Amino acid sequence: MKLWVLRHGEAEPRARTDAERNLTAHGREQVLRSAAQLLGQPLQAILASPYVRAQQTAALVHEALGFDKPVVTVPWLTPDTDPGQVIAALDALGLEHVLLVSHQPLVGNLVGMLQHGHARAAEGMSTASLAQLEGDWPLAGLMTLRSMTHA
Repeated sequence: MKLWVLRHGEAEPRARTDAERNLTAHGREQVLRSAAQLLGQPLQAILASPYVRAQQTAALVHEALGFDKPVVTVPWLTPDTDPGQVIAALDALGLEHVLLVSHQPLVGNLVGMLQHGHARAAEGMSTASLAQLEGDWPLAGLMTLRSMTHA
């Protein structure tokens, strides 16, 4: 399995609620730089948090790649979701090549857990950082970080 984990691009500092924060112009540029890293990858699905900035990030990647399937919005990719819940959901999907678009602290904790088996060694992921992991299964401690790019 290959798994890409993308943190949303830079977002406005404030909105009515955290979930409603939009990407900034700089954030959109960051996302397009990260999307370029995904060109030619055999993605089967793009899964995104329901938060506006993650939706906008996923839409930009979708368009940049010319991806032929719709972005799938899932409730288990919000900032404070337990990484174990994400791993269980990924395992249940049974896909081989997936892009997740989400937020800190989830993305850093998830990448750390997939590599090390626990979230104590969370990866530092700035806005539009893209991690690529690979392994036989999406299970804690059984995936290898192949690359980390920062936009």
